[in-house]
Amino acid sequence: MDERTTISDLKLRVQKFCEDRDWDQFHNAKDLAIGIITESSELLEHFRFKSKEEMEGYFVDGHKREEISEELADVLFFVLRFAQMFNIDITQELIKKIEKNNQRYPVEKCKGANKKYSEL
Repeated sequence: MDERTTISDLKLRVQKFCEDRDWDQFHNAKDLAIGIITESSELLEHFRFKSKEEMEGYFVDGHKREEISEELADVLFFVLRFAQMFNIDITQELIKKIEKNNQRYPVEKCKGANKKYSEL
């Protein structure tokens, strides 16, 4: 389904869902940013204090995989809603950020390393 769906399609679906419920009044920048971090934290809870083997097992366990997928979808929902509400072209911004990070993290300096660009 990812191959057939555009970000614009997803933003419109999120917009319709929220407008049908008259939620625009609750979706200011602060509250949407709080939603992103809250849902991100709920995603993180699944992995906190878990070993690599435990985490890998989550993706073969149907129930746990579904829980994790739902949390990831919640994060995406809030990201898309934020972008939709404030007219942010998320594709353009992601491409710009990758280009910026390409400069910060040149392959020859950072391949196989996990240091921040200021430490390279």
